[in-house]
Amino acid sequence: MIELPVVSDNSGKVTRKPKWLRVKLPVGKEYLKVRGLVDKYKLHTICESGNCPNMGECWGNGTATFMILGNVCTRGCSFCAVATGRPPEYDEQEPERVAEAIKLMRVKHAVLTSVNRDELKDRGAEIWYRTVMKIKELSPETTIETLIPDVKGTWDALIRMISGGQEIVSHNLETVERLYRRVRPQAKYYRSLEQIKRTKEYGKKTKSGIMVGLGEQEEEVFKTMDDLAAHGCDVMTIGQYLQPTKLHHEVLEYVHPDKFEFYREEGLRRGLAYVESGPLVRSSYHAEKHV
Repeated sequence: MIELPVVSDNSGKVTRKPKWLRVKLPVGKEYLKVRGLVDKYKLHTICESGNCPNMGECWGNGTATFMILGNVCTRGCSFCAVATGRPPEYDEQEPERVAEAIKLMRVKHAVLTSVNRDELKDRGAEIWYRTVMKIKELSPETTIETLIPDVKGTWDALIRMISGGQEIVSHNLETVERLYRRVRPQAKYYRSLEQIKRTKEYGKKTKSGIMVGLGEQEEEVFKTMDDLAAHGCDVMTIGQYLQPTKLHHEVLEYVHPDKFEFYREEGLRRGLAYVESGPLVRSSYHAEKHV
């Protein structure tokens, strides 16, 4: 076990971000190019909606993670910066707009995600399928990762979501089992594991991720690794939770980079094929390596 210092005051609450979480402001020619295309095609990105700390780096490299099916989620997870509510009608032309933007950006590896659309019978599966197929049509050399939501056990919808030709399918556990009621109250830990298992059985490369700093224990992280490996997960990401606003779940620990490296090595030892672990790691960070 590795014990490392936590940045906190005498009350035990974390008071400030450590130096290893500092990032540069987004600037540069490529960043402005991506910014312009996102605005022109009226696209949503999880980079913006999720307040991702890597937006400057990724957009500066000419890549972005596109969020389809709108930017209002039917879930109310306590960690997430995406707006919660009743989503408006989705745009039937969105697959074409996303595919055209990816073609213009000359993206080599595209990442797609979406909000939860629990009010839709197919959970948005048809738009997922059409978007992947359109990207493959316009940019056949582009590889695709889809970070899909919980389909609430609607397994026919899952198959439709993942049958468009994407190379890797990701579905995040987000946290350890004990914290689900507080962090992901509308999700179920073992249902998400079952979704990953069924995705693997369909023949897709599988991926999942968690955040740390939410109050989890080291042994709980180990159990999550074991559960993912047992359910056919190939790639795991581990990153630092950052509180979007004061209304969201508090940060209980800023995990030291050395502990992230320890988790990476432990995940590989426990049977995961690839582990991306670090303070600024997010689901789509360095996603091109995971194909």
